[in-house]
Amino acid sequence: MNNQVVSNVEMGKNVMIFNFVNLYGCKIGDNTKIGSFVEIQKNATIGKNCKISSHTFICEGVHIEDNVFIGHNVTFINDKYPRSTSNKGQLQTEADWKVVETFVKEGASIGSSVTILCGVTIGENSIVGAGAVVTKDVAPGTIVAGVPSRVLKLETVI
Repeated sequence: MNNQVVSNVEMGKNVMIFNFVNLYGCKIGDNTKIGSFVEIQKNATIGKNCKISSHTFICEGVHIEDNVFIGHNVTFINDKYPRSTSNKGQLQTEADWKVVETFVKEGASIGSSVTILCGVTIGENSIVGAGAVVTKDVAPGTIVAGVPSRVLKLETVI
């Protein structure tokens, strides 16, 4: 396998990791499946029985609960005002910005090519349609889609 899994990753039982995956400083729950070309950064958490599809980027400060589906090419963002350099013109360090956390609650499904801005919560058993850009919280049991994402339907929570 061609993976970069650093020793500081907390890995549950029966985790499946496909080729070309980068994991460091994160926590992965039991029975979770991680597709090819996925990166999961430090201080991110993935629950049990999740499926993280290929080409997905899960950055620091993202917390995914149990039984969540993440489609292909999903991108999470953890910085509201990203910059390369500080006010002094030096490359930024961790001291120059603050991680803004994002939460994906139990049973949620995120479609392919979704972008999720930081600071939002995606509610239990909600669905985010493919290609959406999530800029605000998604209520439990809700289906959203579009750019920016809008409510399409309220579902009965399963």
